[in-house]
Amino acid sequence: MSNSVPGSAGVIATARLIAAKDLRVERRSRVLLNQVLPFALIVMVMFAFALDSDAVLERVAPGLVWLATLFSVLVMVSRSFAVETGDGALDQLRSAGVPATGIFIGKMLALMVQLMVLVALLVGAAVVLYRAHFSWAGGVLLVTTATAATCGLAAVGTLYGGLAAGAKGRETLLPLLLLPVVAPVLIGATRATESAFGTNGIAISEGWPWLGLLVVFAVLFSVAGAVAFGPLLDE
Repeated sequence: MSNSVPGSAGVIATARLIAAKDLRVERRSRVLLNQVLPFALIVMVMFAFALDSDAVLERVAPGLVWLATLFSVLVMVSRSFAVETGDGALDQLRSAGVPATGIFIGKMLALMVQLMVLVALLVGAAVVLYRAHFSWAGGVLLVTTATAATCGLAAVGTLYGGLAAGAKGRETLLPLLLLPVVAPVLIGATRATESAFGTNGIAISEGWPWLGLLVVFAVLFSVAGAVAFGPLLDE
């Protein structure tokens, strides 16, 4: 990662290295498996005990999957940038002329991969705990929904994680910045997942427009993040 690698090639190389580094850190620390996943599962189990009705649980299962994912994003983003800012690594990367766009894309991709794993495990938990089920067609919608939603969450999380990284009280600042912005993802992913699960007899065809909303959100914040990440870090 140096100034000798120009243009888009430098951005791609940077993104690949940053993503590989973040995933390697996660593989060694196992924060996702040891901390984030148990936290998300506890959230789902608590709702199961609180609602205490199979009919209600089947109806709200899609929302609970994405609510648990949203809460987990806060932990994962904070962890991702704590590693970078703890020893000044992020500042050193910027001082060395490493493309900020590459840093953003790399961290976003690493976060997206982790979120995809988390969502897959939470969907499995919903099937066990809430008796959710889906057909092959529903599975296709569910996979595409998870891909678009996690991309959007990863883009927003990386953007605002970088903004809050150097601020005082970033642990409380990040939720205030992140939660209002990702409300469309929570709504769209929940509605699309309801269609995938066939909740309340909702047809699968009704979920595809919500998937379109998720795709637009993901593209918008991916582009905005790639453009704005460098100036945010410099400030």
